[in-house]
Amino acid sequence: MLRYLPFLLIIALTIYAFIDCLNTPEDEVKHLPKAVWVLIILLFSIVGPVVWLFAGKKRVAGVGGGRPRAGRGRWVAPDDNPEFLDSLREETDKGKDTDKEKDKD
Repeated sequence: MLRYLPFLLIIALTIYAFIDCLNTPEDEVKHLPKAVWVLIILLFSIVGPVVWLFAGKKRVAGVGGGRPRAGRGRWVAPDDNPEFLDSLREETDKGKDTDKEKDKD
């Protein structure tokens, strides 16, 4: 079983790089068009995926190695999200205003 491990690792690396390449937006791909990268990954089983992972796309260092994508912000928990907290304050203030108006009547 151990003699199959290198082949399984190569297949896993190729599949990972292939899916990563397909999921990467065109504007984040470096040096070559995306279709050429797909061919390199599939034709050169060890070198292609490794080159893709190190040189094929723009990588941004961040928490957990994640990268922000265009049009998407980082997810923030509701209790840490200032916009959400502001909306709660506004709703609370509106509720207080309507209660004051009812008390006046």
